[in-house]
Formats: sequence, structure tokens, C-alpha cells
Amino acid sequence: MSPAAITSRSIKNLLQVALLLLLLLAIALMSAIVTMHFAIHGAEVQVPELKGMTVADARSVTAGLGLNLDVDNRYYSGDVAAGHILSQSPEAGTVVRREWRIRVSESLGPQKVDVPNTVGANDRVAALELRRAGLEVGAIAHLPYAAAPEGTVIAQDPPAHAQGIEQPTVNLLIAVPDDETPDGYVMPDLAGWPIVSAQAALAKVGIKTEPPIYVDVPIAPVGSGNAPLKLPAKPGSVLAQSPLAGSRVDQNTMVKLTVVK
Repeated sequence: MSPAAITSRSIKNLLQVALLLLLLLAIALMSAIVTMHFAIHGAEVQVPELKGMTVADARSVTAGLGLNLDVDNRYYSGDVAAGHILSQSPEAGTVVRREWRIRVSESLGPQKVDVPNTVGANDRVAALELRRAGLEVGAIAHLPYAAAPEGTVIAQDPPAHAQGIEQPTVNLLIAVPDDETPDGYVMPDLAGWPIVSAQAALAKVGIKTEPPIYVDVPIAPVGSGNAPLKLPAKPGSVLAQSPLAGSRVDQNTMVKLTVVK
């Protein structure tokens, strides 16, 4: 066999070996991609529908999928029975990784507790009264207030005997000495105030107001037998406010005022 033929065969053999190596490399790469795909997607699950389930059942379902369940909040509800789930995050159908944390809110059923009156009580006594009633102490703010001893509750939200409250928590405003810097204020009852006076009073302690909402207040004709005049009806006076009187507010609160045209 001539040297040229030997060289041609050697080159052909080398090309075949190279093609074989490339084929093996492609197969290995494809295998790695497929393995990675199954590894990634095998670790993903779809969030189940948990709303309406009991917390115990929801824990069982999520644990079976490799998910974690946290009860973030509890709310009163007249529509969903106590111990059942009101809402969830992420929503059902969302694809997440295993070990993902599913956050839910639990229903306490209809409100059955009576909110006690803690105004005038010492803050520790107030906390005990709330716990005995099945409620929790919510946000606590402090306000320099010379008319009450230090540590006295001077306002609460929601107020005593409130109905239709959302959460089983009561926020307290506590009196502190005059030389302390306040971290909150009690929202005054501004109904009937001239809008200019109301805005000035809030601005004095650094609380901002949104542009007022002006509304017409209908006045029933004399002798019509309809409901009496809704007060206040004086043009330019405050008809409604948000937050409500007695709520805790601070410099981050934006107050909304509804005013009579």
C-alpha cells in the first residue's frame, strides 16, 4: 500500500474517532440537560387551594407537597367558620420550589368578645383586662399628657364595646411625662369643625391632610316627614374623617376629611 493511501486511511480514522467523540460529548451534554431539567422541575410544586380548609387539614396537604405553612394573622369573620383559612399567599396554582413558605390568615369566626374600656387604667392592668377578654395588645404609642399619671391609658382603638372589629387586637395610647418626645397622638373628633381650623390643628403637630372631599348634604323639606337634617350641615364644616376619632396617628398618617359644600 502506498504511503498516500496509508495517510488517507489514517486521516479517515481520525475523523471517525473525532466524530464519535463529538457524538458522545453531545449525548453526555443532552443527558446533563435532561437530568438538570428533571432536577429543577422535580423540585417544583403547584400551590394547592387552601381557602376554606381547616388549618390542620391545610398543614397536612402542604406537608405532603413539601411546603411549609405559617399562620400570619387571625381575623374575625361572619362568613368563614373559626379555625378555617380566610386567605393565602401565594395564591392557588402558583408554581413554587419545595420548602416554600405558604402564609395564611385564619378565621376566628364571628366576633363574640366585648371590647373592655381600658381608658384611665394603668397600662399593665389594661393589658391584663384585654387578655382576659380574649384580646391582644396591639400597637402602643406614648404621648406627653399632664392630666394623667405616667403609664395611664388615655385612648384606645377600637373603642370600648366596639362591634364588627377586624382583628382581636386593641391599640393603646399611654401617658408619659411632659419632657418626653411623643411618638403618637390621639385623633380628635373633627366633626363640625371648619375645614381650615381642622387642617391647622393637625398641621400644628405635624400631621398632614389629603385634599378635602366636598359633598352635598341633602336637607329634607320642612314637614316632609323624612329623616331629620344630617348634621353638621354648615358649608365648609367637616362631615367625616379617617382615621376615626380616638385612633392613634403620627407624622406618617395622612388624614382624609369629608367636608360639606
